[in-house]
Amino acid sequence: MTDNATLTTAHESFVADLKKKGRSISTILAYSKDVSQLFEFITPEKLTSPKDLTPEHIENFKVNLSETNYTAKSISRKLNSIKTFCRYLISQGIIQTNPATDITHPKYDVKPPRILTKMEYRSLRDVCREDIRLYAIVELLLQTGIRIGELANLTLNDIDTDKINIKPYESHLQREVPLNKAAQIALTAYLKTRPKSRTNHVFITKTGKPFLIRNIRTAIDRYFKIADIKNAKVNDLRHTFIAHQLESGTPLTLISQLVGHKRLSTTEKYLNVVKRPDSSPTTLEEL
Repeated sequence: MTDNATLTTAHESFVADLKKKGRSISTILAYSKDVSQLFEFITPEKLTSPKDLTPEHIENFKVNLSETNYTAKSISRKLNSIKTFCRYLISQGIIQTNPATDITHPKYDVKPPRILTKMEYRSLRDVCREDIRLYAIVELLLQTGIRIGELANLTLNDIDTDKINIKPYESHLQREVPLNKAAQIALTAYLKTRPKSRTNHVFITKTGKPFLIRNIRTAIDRYFKIADIKNAKVNDLRHTFIAHQLESGTPLTLISQLVGHKRLSTTEKYLNVVKRPDSSPTTLEEL
């Protein structure tokens, strides 16, 4: 980038840099949209260069977001995108002073992760038991803690008798995850009924196409309603796995490796919502 970059070229190079660094697709889309939203807000002032961006522009943008009913959490996320963008401009020598440095994030309460109760856990498994494909999906999510994107990307080559291979997914690293008896039984039952398909994906539709993330979410949400499990999302199955592993006494470092956390501190946050027992471990299968 040259020092005569426009807002448009700076934005484009910022997005390209995020892709080069292997940031997730959702992160790239969010950061790009947030920066574009800032540009749209300051357009009436006819700004064309990143050098003209001031702390006042960003602060006024922050106030406008609040006045248009964005939540404090959403505003904070958008500010994080803009601060990342400004740091990129500094690193490229496009600007010399960071206009976002003194912009403060609004305060908001961080809700603890939603953990399924034992009754909810059992109810979900019971209501989807007759749906062999969805039951296998739910069991894998509950018994391994893998991400829904990782599950959707699983191929037949990734499946072993007692473990699955999680390929690199966006910014997430490759790892092996063991399968307990419950997951093995559910997955084996599904594979016996899996339709023939040209695709190598494990989970497919009745017509043989890959079962997409959004459709998996929709299907699981339907079973949440059937089981009368309120305010639950698919990612809460991952939260539940982590919490129950902690409660059963599994070492923190091992859990972090199993679920693919980049930082141990991410796993440690769950310690605030679970109790570590002194007794011998129990497994999710026993719930």
